[in-house]
Amino acid sequence: MRSQALESASRRIVWVRLGGLALVLVLAGRAGHLTVAHKRARTLYEQQIRTEQSLSAARGTIVDRDGRELAVTTEAASVYALPRLLEDRAATAAALAVALGLDAGTVAGRLAAHKNFTYIARWVDPEAVSRVRALNLPGISIDLEPRRFYPAGKLAAPLIGFANIDGRGVRGIEQIEDEWLTGQPRRVRVERDARGRTLALHSTNPRDVQGGEIALTLDAAMQGAAEAALEEAVTQHGALGGLVLTLDPRNGDLLALAEAPGFDPNHFRQLDYGETRARAFTDFVEAGSTMKVFLVASALDSGLIEPRDEFDTEEGWLRVRGKTIRDRRPFGLLTPADILRVSSNVGAVQIAQLVGREAQYRGLLRFGFGSSTHSAFPMESPGLVRDWPAWKPVDQAAIAYGQGLSVTAIQLGAALATLANDGERMQPRLVLARRRTGEAWQTTEVRSRGHAVSADAARLTLDMMQTVVGPEGTGRLAGLADVAVAGKTGTAQKLDHELGRYSQDRYIAWFIGVVPADDPELAIVVALDEPSGPVHSGGAVAAPLFARVAASQLGLRGIVTEPRPIAAPKPPVAIATSPPPQPQRDSSPARETFPAVSAAPPELEPDSHEEPPLAAVAAPPAGPAVELAAGPRPPPRTSPRGPAFVPDFSGQTITHAMHMAKHESLEVTTQGAIRGRVVSQFPVPGTLLSGPERTVRLRFAARREEG
Repeated sequence: MRSQALESASRRIVWVRLGGLALVLVLAGRAGHLTVAHKRARTLYEQQIRTEQSLSAARGTIVDRDGRELAVTTEAASVYALPRLLEDRAATAAALAVALGLDAGTVAGRLAAHKNFTYIARWVDPEAVSRVRALNLPGISIDLEPRRFYPAGKLAAPLIGFANIDGRGVRGIEQIEDEWLTGQPRRVRVERDARGRTLALHSTNPRDVQGGEIALTLDAAMQGAAEAALEEAVTQHGALGGLVLTLDPRNGDLLALAEAPGFDPNHFRQLDYGETRARAFTDFVEAGSTMKVFLVASALDSGLIEPRDEFDTEEGWLRVRGKTIRDRRPFGLLTPADILRVSSNVGAVQIAQLVGREAQYRGLLRFGFGSSTHSAFPMESPGLVRDWPAWKPVDQAAIAYGQGLSVTAIQLGAALATLANDGERMQPRLVLARRRTGEAWQTTEVRSRGHAVSADAARLTLDMMQTVVGPEGTGRLAGLADVAVAGKTGTAQKLDHELGRYSQDRYIAWFIGVVPADDPELAIVVALDEPSGPVHSGGAVAAPLFARVAASQLGLRGIVTEPRPIAAPKPPVAIATSPPPQPQRDSSPARETFPAVSAAPPELEPDSHEEPPLAAVAAPPAGPAVELAAGPRPPPRTSPRGPAFVPDFSGQTITHAMHMAKHESLEVTTQGAIRGRVVSQFPVPGTLLSGPERTVRLRFAARREEG
């Protein structure tokens, strides 16, 4: 009995113990479950209110060579969402769309993204920010992020470029120097309340991760002067656009680059990407007769021509393998300086033929044409210069006066600066110095690309280029008061791609110049694209623009000058005041006549209207008829060809008329004011003069010159 009782008690104890163990296990399991659940809940909670976010660092500042700020970093408000904390996505999307002025579907799509973080709108204006804050929406918050700001607006925008909304440089200097300017993105701990609103940001000092700074070679004051002059010229001449480029020839520093039309980089999101390119680097075009100076310099350097050599351009046209090259009028004998002064295509072709195809090609390469300038500018074009074995004779001729090859404005400026730097070609320098925050500026290297020509050849060429700006030159409207200017005009026909030939009414007007010519400080290139007024030549529209830019920029460097008042071209001989006899009508029934020279066909005729209109040149007051003489009149000469034939003087200037008369051993008297062009003559063209009296009487009148 007792044993049964003990056995029963033992079983109860076992069951109690098992029950207790089971209870312990249940309680332990529950405790474990609660612990895990708590940890999960806490983790989820911390993820919801404590997150890490990557914020862009402030880009470094860009300044000009004198420290003027051109690109800085400010702050802009952006609206973002934490999708996991949203309560009613549809209602939230609708409310945000109204507050931000966005499409509701677009906002809903961004809220539907399976992300921990998504932007709804960036760089939001203050009014919209206030409207969003007033909504107090769960999961929606506002943060400040870096934004690039350009305090000078359009100033030098094509050169500076811009950074996009993510703070990456995508044009110009911003793109070239993106790695230097970009700071290190920083991870910050963000605490938010249960509704997703930001409570605190725990970050490092922004200066610890700020990008480096850049000082450009650009002079903001010179840039402003160039842009003002260019804008006025584009408006005045109804041009599609234009550019002004200024280099320091001694070191290659780019001091100014103005382009029209320009753009405001602060509003880059409203612009087509193509509108924001720097045309001076990316666009290659023909530069017309400006290219003649590099041909002459190379020929002088090779010793194939001398300054006193004369080239007979004869009647002003030349046949090359069935094609005709012509000048705007006959010029006769011309020295190399004369060829540049009057912009003779025929003379340039004769020099090219003397130099030869390969040497002509090598000369272009030495000046930097056909390859990039190594400026590192994004998408810089090398231009187009075909290898010389592919040149046909007519190609060589066309290239001599700037047709058949394409160049960029920066190439043209660098080549011009080479002449101004004793023949040494400097690599264009865009960045003057760099520094990290709190450190000293580190100046960038000035780099030479070697010599294109000797110093003597470069100086001789500059001397010749001064005649272009003289009273008889095509660039006389580029002159400055008391400052020597060496320059060259150019008028390039644009290609008509639809017709596959050169346009007859679309031009680019060029002028390139060095000032002061006797101690060069600036090499300036100006161009106007498709001037639409009555004149379109480089001498008429680009030269005055150059004069204004050069005067302004020199003034900023302490050289006071202004565009030079233009006087009438001086006649090559002295003026006597004795009036000539009135012309008598010739009533003889018959006389021998010389057949008129057939006009050259209008082929290969770029740059045929280089001179400015006579209306732009101040003429002396009208006076009595005068006779031209060079001191005591020499005895009449007998033409080596026997009897002299009277040429057609119509449309000629006094200078060219005198040259033609000298060529035929004729004396000249004039009637009316010595200005303008010949409007009548006696004897008539073709008259044979075989006696001792070989005098022709010319009447001049001012009239608007074509182009």
